[in-house]
Amino acid sequence: MHCPFCRHTDSRVMDSRATDDGASIRRRRQCPECGKRFTTVETAALSVVKRSGAAEPFSRAKVLVGVRKACQGRPVTEDQLALLAHQVEESIRAAGQAEIDAHEVGLAVLDPLRSLDEVAYLRFASVYQAFDSLEDFEQAITLLRVEREALGREPERMPSSSSGAPVAPPG
Repeated sequence: MHCPFCRHTDSRVMDSRATDDGASIRRRRQCPECGKRFTTVETAALSVVKRSGAAEPFSRAKVLVGVRKACQGRPVTEDQLALLAHQVEESIRAAGQAEIDAHEVGLAVLDPLRSLDEVAYLRFASVYQAFDSLEDFEQAITLLRVEREALGREPERMPSSSSGAPVAPPG
């Protein structure tokens, strides 16, 4: 690490701490040549390898864009989307690989998105699992129902009138 003041090629670490989000390390350093102190922030580089073979830095913003499209028109807040993107990044970093396939990023979105909104999950899964028939959707829906029953959760339904016909939600 070069000193930003005198450009000396060495420095001594005085203190190291993880940042609040835990994604990087903040180090307080001192130059042995000029004696001045400075701070560095270190993060582990995570690259995403695209289908073309090109690698680019992981972008939480790109995860948000894809998930936001799947959640369009669904009762999901921006805070929930930001949390989901953070969870995806943490799970990818926990794998301990410096490079990850772009398709793996999409697959890492599926579990947290399923917990957040099942309809958005189906939209997203249809792209990343390459659904190409109605049977693929039926199979995914059946799996969701089986998992829901195993967890003992009730399905969300629209209110209905006394005749059993669906009633449009208020507003």
